[in-house]
Amino acid sequence: MGVHTLLLALGANQAGAWGPPGEALQRARAELSHAGVCVLASSPIYDTLPLGPGRQSPYLNAVLLAEAHMAPAALLRLIKRLERRAGRRPSRRWGPRPLDIDILDFGGRRLGSPRRRLQPGRLVLPHPELHRRAFVLVPLLEVDPHWHHPTLAATGRALLARLGSASRRGVRQSLDFAAAACEKRRHEHVPRRQPSEGDAVCMD
Repeated sequence: MGVHTLLLALGANQAGAWGPPGEALQRARAELSHAGVCVLASSPIYDTLPLGPGRQSPYLNAVLLAEAHMAPAALLRLIKRLERRAGRRPSRRWGPRPLDIDILDFGGRRLGSPRRRLQPGRLVLPHPELHRRAFVLVPLLEVDPHWHHPTLAATGRALLARLGSASRRGVRQSLDFAAAACEKRRHEHVPRRQPSEGDAVCMD
């Protein structure tokens, strides 16, 4: 199995087994790296308004550009395992959570249909809601400014512009998210931007 380029979204708005949201995002990235997901670049952490009904605390959100030698189903199993370890339990849709990890894009692969009713644990690629969410697109463009949506034939910047300025007002850069180093450099797959200080570099 070859190497796959990934875009992963991390989010949390509730303290859990891995601590408050900021610490949970740091721990999640470290656990992904230990499991063989090579983090190439991390966006800053953004403070964002919550989705869904009821009163909730603001979310912390970030996006990772990464590589991994695993199939989508294996990556999804890993993510669900990490979410459970962080203290996440089944709850209402868009409810508060100590950790949420979403696969946004898996090397441009298309899987499932976004038109069908979403079922818990069922993977659809690319993520069926990412083009509607400024809190995903803003940090995504930090790590991959030239990203194109695999099915909508549009750039990330164009999709963000369609959402309008009002949708971006609730997305504010909050914290640096210094990246951990990868264990192995993969010379044939590099981020599509020049890394800046604080980005991950896969080490030999």
